[in-house]
Amino acid sequence: MAEDRPLILQGDLTLILETAHPRFVEMRDRLLPFAELVKSPEHLHTYRVTPISIWNAAAAGLDSKEVLAFLESESRYPVPDNFKAEILTWFQRCGLFRLEKGTEGRLYLGCREPKVLRELLHDEGMAELAEPDGAGGAWVDPSHRGLLKERLIAFGFPLEDHAGYRKGTPLEVKLRETTLSGDPFQLRPYQQEAVGNFHMEGRVEGGSGVVVLPCGAGKTVVGMAAMAAVGTQTLILTPNTVALRQWRQELLERTWLEDSQIGEYSGHSKEIRPVTLTTYQILTYRRSTSEDFLHFGLFDQGDWGLIIYDEVHLLPAPVFRATAGIQARRRLGLTATLVREDGKEEDVFCLIGPKRYDAPWKDLERRGYIAAVDCAEVRVPMDEELRLEYLGAKARRKFRLASENPAKVACLLALLEKHADERILIIGQYLDQLKILQEAVGCPVITGRTPTSEREELYQAFREGREKILLVSKVGNFAIDLPDANVAIQVSGTFGSRQEEAQRLGRVLRPKSDGSRAAFYSLVTEATSDQDYAEKRQRFLTEQGYAYQIMTSGSLVGEGVGAE
Repeated sequence: MAEDRPLILQGDLTLILETAHPRFVEMRDRLLPFAELVKSPEHLHTYRVTPISIWNAAAAGLDSKEVLAFLESESRYPVPDNFKAEILTWFQRCGLFRLEKGTEGRLYLGCREPKVLRELLHDEGMAELAEPDGAGGAWVDPSHRGLLKERLIAFGFPLEDHAGYRKGTPLEVKLRETTLSGDPFQLRPYQQEAVGNFHMEGRVEGGSGVVVLPCGAGKTVVGMAAMAAVGTQTLILTPNTVALRQWRQELLERTWLEDSQIGEYSGHSKEIRPVTLTTYQILTYRRSTSEDFLHFGLFDQGDWGLIIYDEVHLLPAPVFRATAGIQARRRLGLTATLVREDGKEEDVFCLIGPKRYDAPWKDLERRGYIAAVDCAEVRVPMDEELRLEYLGAKARRKFRLASENPAKVACLLALLEKHADERILIIGQYLDQLKILQEAVGCPVITGRTPTSEREELYQAFREGREKILLVSKVGNFAIDLPDANVAIQVSGTFGSRQEEAQRLGRVLRPKSDGSRAAFYSLVTEATSDQDYAEKRQRFLTEQGYAYQIMTSGSLVGEGVGAE
């Protein structure tokens, strides 16, 4: 009966799914490839279909018939006409424009419907990038390749790029069968599939795009396997120097590359070698806003056949502009989530490439590739005096007051006592709060001001068990390889950042040697904007199948740990 079907489709292109429906988990997993979760209260989850979600689905092999057949079979009521029309339109726009190699060093832009191209060429921006050939197509200068993609995506047309790639200087990259540490090493099945989807055996249809895997699932390994498949000199962009050096260590540990073949281009060193590692910060450095970026020339200083963008969701806007000029090189983006809080998912799509692979987190958990995690939101009260100050404050001040609620300290200490024998990361947003917590806990603190060498020493002490608790600022959001961390406690966050929540959970996702479960706690001040934003931060993880147990501070402080 239609009344038993799980989905309710609405004319604003949203879908509603009841969490109590017996097929909730199945529906959640089937919506994931082409729809985005936008609201996740307790009983009803709301998804939305967007052009980018459909274009990524198309790049992954889905078509309009499959999506519409699924929606029609699972919708409680008839699918709205505009819902069908928009999905059909977005799928039809995939491949409408196609870029190929032309003659005399130019590229050729073809269009299945020449009338559409003629109309777009009336736009001044398009006219500067493409010259009509009089036969329904247009000639494009290779330097405009990325800019053309940006312009077309602004009009709602994803460009299918078959213009091929610069080969780059050959470089043999072989993966070891046994790591330097003596452990057996081979690609996991999903890593092989991710590389295959990206490389496509060297065909022009492949070679650019994004692989989405949870933290701890081996994104770096996918990057190294892509290097082996492409077989050319490679430039690797990382979020920070710590991540850069972790990449270097992993390359030495798992490939036959020699130390002399790997260069570091950072504030400390300016080495350009067959494999060169740099950071987004160094690339976007300039002395003043009126001056040029000093290090953008790195993109052309090596004969790179592959550029890897680690944590591509962090890619700064200026690097997008540089990327527009290097479209002839293969590009691989690696991330745990394509969510960008600045709304630039379209830039990642058109300048790096479509999503080539995405593994559901819970599926990898079931298969033992990432740790099982228990998530909990601990709601902490606010005392009367602070509540009065909170009520009279402006919005941003309210959030900070709630985030730094002193009552969180007692809850934190109770959680540390509960997990006394475990490796614990405490992650927070505000430096003043971290200083107070450091005094209460007596553990080291790592912030953006901590020198890189000191950070590395503390991370190593944590890995070896000499330090069992680390207090970290936003620098702990990404690129920390701490496989033995099994408890993360978030004391404050960046407003409603879904990306940040996913990254912080990722700090405890590496499988534990004893097979134990990990724990992720988020301390929020109840009945405040801190609690409201926490719900927004949790949305991406809810989409991946994680449920937050709601706990009260009373259940931790004085009464022993227990759920509400």
